Amino acid sequence: MKRLKSHLLGVDQGEEHLFSDFEDGGEMWTGTGARERRRAVKFSESFRSPPTVMCSVSLWDVDYATNIRSDLTTDAITETGFEIVFRTWGNTRLARTRISWIALGELCDEDDWDLY
Repeated sequence: MKRLKSHLLGVDQGEEHLFSDFEDGGEMWTGTGARERRRAVKFSESFRSPPTVMCSVSLWDVDYATNIRSDLTTDAITETGFEIVFRTWGNTRLARTRISWIALGELCDEDDWDLY
């Protein structure tokens, strides 16, 4: 469990259009095997420490003739941003994907002192 020391809780959220590969024949639509897309996201304001970040698929356009395989996670979470990581494999054909995210964590207070 993450314990927050501050009375200032920040919540930031957004959506990222991760790819639209059916338009230009990109690898998520035409490829096979292991494939990955990453997208760097910057928070609208810095957190005091790395926040908790949750992602979910908010748009899922997939070829009906293939198996649907995906892995959605986050990476490199810092006080200022993080990376969305989306993976697929096998013969899965993904036309486009949009990811929604939300970050919750401590904010800095004007009374905080940074001695170092």
